[in-house]
Amino acid sequence: MKTLKLRIKDKHSKMLAQLASEVNFVWNYVNDLSFKHLKRKGKFLSAYDIAKYTKGTSKECNLHSQTIQAVTEELVTRRKQFKKSKLGWRVSNKKSARRSLGWIPFKKVAIKYADGYVQYGKHQFKIWDSYGLLNYSIKTGSFVEDACGRWYVCLVVDSPKTEKTTATKAIGIDLGLKDIGTCSDGTVEQ
Repeated sequence: MKTLKLRIKDKHSKMLAQLASEVNFVWNYVNDLSFKHLKRKGKFLSAYDIAKYTKGTSKECNLHSQTIQAVTEELVTRRKQFKKSKLGWRVSNKKSARRSLGWIPFKKVAIKYADGYVQYGKHQFKIWDSYGLLNYSIKTGSFVEDACGRWYVCLVVDSPKTEKTTATKAIGIDLGLKDIGTCSDGTVEQ
């Protein structure tokens, strides 16, 4: 498996920024919910427990339900990793110095690729396909923004199957030799 990073055309930046803002809202809600539950009950919520509270959220916002699940799973994973009861807030305000870069995670069912477009939900995003995505099987991924405001889709894919070679002869090279070589007819060349 490997990750491919493909650039998205700039005309889609506004829509992706709006979706990223909704991801930030979900992150902040789940972060606050987990912290309040920890204070009341004394134990952490799992991603499965949080799913009960976020059920139906995809109808209220433009996000795919698999994206909401991916956000909650990421929050639970990072909370365990950093051993914190509450993680930092994600800020969507473009004028804020603490603004979080855009991030929209998704799972395999939330995305489709065809004809130079990546389709997420009802939205199609034109990309520069320099890898030939039709040769790969997409597993998961995310839309990400860099510091300059450019958007990319990062896709975790299975490596394409390589074809077996039909070569019948092998060539061996001794890397220790610097000045001398032997030709196939037995003569020595320097």
